[in-house]
Amino acid sequence: MKYNYKTEINAAGREVLVEINGEKHIPFKGINKHKPTGRKAAPPIRSCIDYPWDGDKRVGSIKEALKKAGIRDGMTISTHHHLRNGDYVANMVFDAAAELGVKNLRWFPSASFPIHAPIIKHLESGVVHHIEGSMNGPLGDFTSRGKMKGTAILRSHGGRYQAVQDGEVHIDIAVISAPCADPFGNANGLYGPAACGLLGFALADSQYADYVIVVTDNLVPFPCIPWQIQGNYVDYVVEVESIGDPTKIVSGTTQLTKSPDRLLIAEMAAKFALEAGIVKDGFSFQAGAGGTSLAFAVFLRDIMKKNNIKARFVRGGSTKYLTEMLEEGLTDYILDGQTFDLEGVRSMRENPRHQDTSPFTSYNFHGKGNFASMVDVVVLGATEVDVNFNANVVTHSDGRLLHGIGGWQNCLYGKTVILPIPLFRDRIPVIVDEVTTLVGPGELIDVIVTERGIAINPKRKDLLDAVKGTNLPIRSIEELKEEAEKICGGKPKKPKLGDKIVAAIKWVDGTVIDVVRQVLD
Repeated sequence: MKYNYKTEINAAGREVLVEINGEKHIPFKGINKHKPTGRKAAPPIRSCIDYPWDGDKRVGSIKEALKKAGIRDGMTISTHHHLRNGDYVANMVFDAAAELGVKNLRWFPSASFPIHAPIIKHLESGVVHHIEGSMNGPLGDFTSRGKMKGTAILRSHGGRYQAVQDGEVHIDIAVISAPCADPFGNANGLYGPAACGLLGFALADSQYADYVIVVTDNLVPFPCIPWQIQGNYVDYVVEVESIGDPTKIVSGTTQLTKSPDRLLIAEMAAKFALEAGIVKDGFSFQAGAGGTSLAFAVFLRDIMKKNNIKARFVRGGSTKYLTEMLEEGLTDYILDGQTFDLEGVRSMRENPRHQDTSPFTSYNFHGKGNFASMVDVVVLGATEVDVNFNANVVTHSDGRLLHGIGGWQNCLYGKTVILPIPLFRDRIPVIVDEVTTLVGPGELIDVIVTERGIAINPKRKDLLDAVKGTNLPIRSIEELKEEAEKICGGKPKKPKLGDKIVAAIKWVDGTVIDVVRQVLD
C-alpha cells in the first residue's frame, strides 16, 4: 500500500513526518537549535458562580462526570501513570466513553502499561483513534503491527509537559487518579490503599485542561493536606471502590539484579564515576529503578561511605535504596519525580527532605531552566546504542515498539551521562552500526559501560584524561561492537519493516527526531 506522507529529512538525517494526524509538526533541528515563540496556552476562565458554594464537587460516576464535561467525538482525554501497572481508572474512563457512544478520542496518557490492554478493543471499535503517550507491552505491540487508526506520538515526561504548556496538545478532559482527595478536589498520592507517592505527572493536566475530573477511592474531609493537585483546578470529584491494585502500583519488590554480568557493569559504572572525579562532596546523581541502576546506587553508596562523601541531592525515581541514603545522611535531599516502592512512599510522607517534584521543575525544556542539567552524573538504560553513541529506548532490534521514553531524554542533559548496558541480550548485540530508532543523540551520551569494557565518547576528552592511568578497562566503542558480533556470530538481523509509519518520536523541544515503521509479522 502506498502512503502519501508529508516528510522531511531532519538534522539527524532521519526521514520524519511533518504532518501527524492532520496537525503540523517541526522536524528535529539539532541539539539546542529550536526555540519556542509566543505565549503559553491557557485554560478557559471559570467563575465560582458555577461551582458549589459548600465546596462539594462530587458526582455519582465517571460516566456522569464525562457527560457534565461535555465529552464528544474527537476530544483529547488525558490520564497519568503514577499507579503504573495497577491502574484501574484509564480502563474505566474509556469503558464509560464507549457507553456514551463517543468516537475518535485521542488518549493522552503520561504512560500506558500492560494493564491497559483492554483499551485495544476501544482502538479497534473506533472509540479511541490514537494514543499520544509512552507505551509499554500490548499497546505498543498493537501499534507496531500497524493496527491503530491514527499515528502514535511518543514524548518524554518533560516533552509531554512542554506539549501541553506550548499548546501543541490541548487537553479537553483530564482524569486524575488520586489515592487521597477531598470533595473540593484537593488531592495527593501519599495516603490511602493506592498510595503511590506523588502526582506530578498530572500537574500539567490539572493546570491546562478545559475540564478536570479527580477520581479517588479514599475521600477525606476538606482539606486534603498536602495538596499536590489543587482543588481550584478541579471541576468534578468521583468516588469509586478502587482506583488501582496496590500490589502492582508499588509492590515493594523492586529487586537488585542478581546477574553477575549486570552487577559487574553496575560496579564498573560506580568506580568510573569515582575515578573520573565526579563523586565528591556536594555532587548529585540520578539512577533509575531497574536492577542494574539499583545496583549502581548500592555500589555508589558504599563508595560514598568509604570515602566520607555526601551528595547535595539525589534525583528520583525513589526506592528504598535512595531513602536509606537520605536517612543515613549520605544526601541532603531526594528530589523525587516518581516513587517506585513502598519505602519511597513512606519516606515522602514522613521526611520533609524527600521532596515531590513534577516534569515542570525537573524536565520541561521550555522553561526558565530545569533540574536535569544540574545533575552531575546520570545512569540510564538503553535497548540499543550505535557507534556514534546514539541510543534507542523505545524499540527492540526487531523494530517492535514496546517501551516508553519516560524521563530518559530529559536526563541526557545531565553533566555526565552513563549507559550501563550488557554487550548483548539473548545473543543479540546491543551495540550496533546504527540504532533502529533514534531517541537520544550521541553528542549527549558520554560513557557506555559493558561487562567487557568502558567506551568514552571521544568528545569528552576531559573524561578520557581523568581516567588515564587507572585500571578501568577503557576501550573504543568500535572494539566493543566487534567483540559482541564475534560472540553472537555476527550483526543483528535487520528488522522487517513496512512502509506504514505507526509512531513519531519527539525530542525534548517538541521537534520530531524519528519515526517508527510497522513491523511485518
